[in-house]
Order: sequence, then C-alpha cells, then structure tokens
Amino acid sequence: MTLKDITNAQRAEILTQALPYIKRYYNKIVVVKYGGNAMTDESLKAQVMEDIVLLSLVGVKIVLVHGGGPDITEMLQKVGKESRFIGGLRVTDKESMDIVQMVLAGKVNKTLVNYLEARGGKAMGISGMDGHMIDASMKDEKLGYVGRINHVNVAPILDLLQSGYIPVVSTVGCDWQGNAYNINADTVAAQIAGALAAECLIAMTDVAGILRDKDDLTTLIPSLTVAQAAQLYREGVIEGGMVPKVDCCVDAIIRGVKKVFIMDGRVPHSILVEMLTDEGAGTMVTGDDYDENQGA
Repeated sequence: MTLKDITNAQRAEILTQALPYIKRYYNKIVVVKYGGNAMTDESLKAQVMEDIVLLSLVGVKIVLVHGGGPDITEMLQKVGKESRFIGGLRVTDKESMDIVQMVLAGKVNKTLVNYLEARGGKAMGISGMDGHMIDASMKDEKLGYVGRINHVNVAPILDLLQSGYIPVVSTVGCDWQGNAYNINADTVAAQIAGALAAECLIAMTDVAGILRDKDDLTTLIPSLTVAQAAQLYREGVIEGGMVPKVDCCVDAIIRGVKKVFIMDGRVPHSILVEMLTDEGAGTMVTGDDYDENQGA
C-alpha cells in the first residue's frame, strides 16, 4: 500500500492514533544519534531528516548528534592516509584530526543542517568545540587525538532549543590548550542526553537492535533493563561491535535518561514507528525500575 492508496479518512485515523504519543513527547527533549552506515544512502538520509522535522514541528525538542565515519574514511583515502582502528576507535594523528574536524564540523554537519532546512525545519549546526561544549582530553596515546569526555556544557544546546532550533551537533571536542579531539558519536550522544535529562535517546545504527542470535532477525529483543543487559554480556549475547553501543545505552540510563532505543537507521521512518506507534522498531533499554505505563 502507498500513500495514494490511503483515503483521507484513513489518514485522519492514523493521525488520531498518533496523538497520545505526540502528547507524551510534547515539549520533551529527545536526542537522536545518527551516524555510520545509516548515513550513506542519500534518499534514506532525506527521509530521516523529514521525520526529525515532523517531530520538531509537533513540539518535540530534537537534538541531533551525528558521526560521519564513512565520510572521514573517504577523505583520508583521498589524501593517501590509511584508516586504522583499535577497539573500534579510529587512530587519529594530528593531520588526520584536521581532516576529521573539517569533515564532521564542516561537510557532514552543514549537509544535515541544509537537509533539515530544505524540509521546513529550523536547524543550527554546532560542534563540541563551540562554547567549549565538550571538554575533552586524550583517551590513550596509542589512539592519538581520540578524546575522553571530561565535561559536557549543554548551555549552547539549551539556548538553541529555547530559540526553536534543532541543534545539530558534530562530535569533535577540545581542551583548554587548543587541541581538538575525535570522539565516538555514541559516547557523545549518551553524555549529552544525560546532561539534558532527555526523555529518551535514539541510537540509529545499521543493525535491527539487540539480537539473541546475531544471524537471526526473528530473535530481536524488544526491551531489556540494565540488569538484563548485564546478564546478556555474561552469556555472550552482547559481543563485538554491539558492546560499545550497549555500553553507551547503559551510560545514558545511569546518567538519568528514561529510555534508550537501538534501532536500524536504514529502515524507512523507523523513528516515527518507534515514537508514535505501539509497534516499536528496535530494542528499548531502560533502568531496572522503569514503569512501562509511563513510557512509550
């Protein structure tokens, strides 16, 4: 079925069913982490931006935190630099950091702002260096200019939200000596969501969610608590690339975020399905004392 097949009455019914969810999130802060392979398809990227604009227009305070790994890799290749990773983190020397800053705070950030504005949104791009929003230091000398977050100053984000903008945050931090640092987008999103006391954090990735069997989509775990996540670690269900993602989810919950969603950013309208329907589109992680009657 396409939109052309839906009658006006059916469209009205769809909007009516979404109303309770819109009311639940109205005037609440929702942080969306967007990055990696979920950003590589231009038509899908446009659709995600449309969804974010829609949520913003119905009163949800969206903060978009983005990465841009594929774009960084592409630019490094163009200048003849090989990408090397340790524990999932990009080894970043001084020259590479200049490129990371240029790509994330420049090309990727402004492209997303442009997408949002072109679809009727009101967006403003900032990096973690603006207003010294993300105070960082070197995480490990072996990684080079990869940052550990020391403090997040969300005042610039709150100012933009107050003025009706969608803040679009690139994940570059800095120290007081003028050094810039490349910081994992999941980590930044979790800490920003915690500092904002966000209603929820949506982590858009390139997997369906947490699977009990990573090769079987039917084993998707729709929801789990922090304690249950710890058990899945022990069982080896959460492993490999999913470990840092779930770590960031747990970190966000510990910092006061009510719920975190891990969802497949490649699925059309996955944000709307998760936030505005009963169906859900990924795995929801909550605190052990979470009351489902208060959540979406």
